[in-house]
Amino acid sequence: MADDLRRRIGPGLLTAYGVGVMVGAGIYVLVGAVAADAGIWAPLSFLVAGIIAAPTALSYAEFSTRLPEAAGEAAYVGRGLSSRALALLVGLAITVAGTISAGAVLRGGVGYLTQAIDMPATWAILALGAALTAVAIFGVLESLALAAVFTVIEITGLGLVTWAGVTAAPSADWIAPAAPHLVGIGLGGVLAFFAFIGFEDIVNMAEEVERPERTLPIAILASLVITTLFYAAVTYATVRAVPLEALAGSESPLVLVWQSARGGSGEFLSAIAVFAALNGVLAQIVMASRVLFGLGKRGGTLAIFHHAHPRFGTPVLATTLIGILVVLAALFVPLATLAETTSAILLSVFVLVNAALIFEKRRAPAAPFRVPMAVPVAGLVLALVALAVALGGMV
Repeated sequence: MADDLRRRIGPGLLTAYGVGVMVGAGIYVLVGAVAADAGIWAPLSFLVAGIIAAPTALSYAEFSTRLPEAAGEAAYVGRGLSSRALALLVGLAITVAGTISAGAVLRGGVGYLTQAIDMPATWAILALGAALTAVAIFGVLESLALAAVFTVIEITGLGLVTWAGVTAAPSADWIAPAAPHLVGIGLGGVLAFFAFIGFEDIVNMAEEVERPERTLPIAILASLVITTLFYAAVTYATVRAVPLEALAGSESPLVLVWQSARGGSGEFLSAIAVFAALNGVLAQIVMASRVLFGLGKRGGTLAIFHHAHPRFGTPVLATTLIGILVVLAALFVPLATLAETTSAILLSVFVLVNAALIFEKRRAPAAPFRVPMAVPVAGLVLALVALAVALGGMV
């Protein structure tokens, strides 16, 4: 066994990985909820959400060049806040959040799959979980290449929805729009922020990318910009084509866009949602296993996970464990509050990462990639506001 991961990833593939993690199945249902708050101005809410996410993404970009480690957030918080215990807690929290999220997404994707293919959900979860874990073990380049294929499928589906909405007859709400409601746009922006969670997974690939001091900031910022523009375009097409009342009450708003514009059932969007789910599961397995690998570097009980296979160049033991836990979560963990719990954990980590960067910049201003001190301060404040909203929704 080796102690080093294999550097095989460039900025293009890493950006595709980031976009794929962010553009998950959530956008297929979130548009309607945002439109309920912001009305036809929902595209502005997604732009606001991108602005909310930007400072934290920039903080991650700077920290990733200071500490290009697979442990990511755990390493950042440990260095910036000078606490090994807090670093371990953050690393384990990220691992748990990724595992639970992957289990929930796998279960949801199997729900779509079993509608089209007559097979027991349990066997589908076991088969897909085993297959995705095997891909993650086989190699990081192979994993990210498959994830890139899934991402292309997702983006193609969203592109078709956008085309359908733009070419459809405009709805009455679009023809006679209500005045913009700033509070509604803001609330929609906070809600839409959760569609941007995922950019943070990029930093956990730090030990497998070429020239991390250059590649990581490019991938983080490019994936955020691409995703923001896609979300705004899809939302624009949606509120243009479908009446707001129908959008707000729908669990499949993008299917409504296709039905309004082109007719038919729009079932192909359900198939694309399966690929989106598989992409999300694979990305989370890869991410969580890298965090375990990075935590193992710090010794102690977790040191057993700090080994890479000499042939595959991947953390086989960590990946296998995460794959098993993902399948168990998909089979046995209730899904009702998983999304809220995952979001609350990640937002708490965002708060800590921004705080850590503030302290680190004061101690050591120089870095390969630097942002102004105002960036982590803004990220800290915005993450606290989003966390308060998320916790309020859970009460």
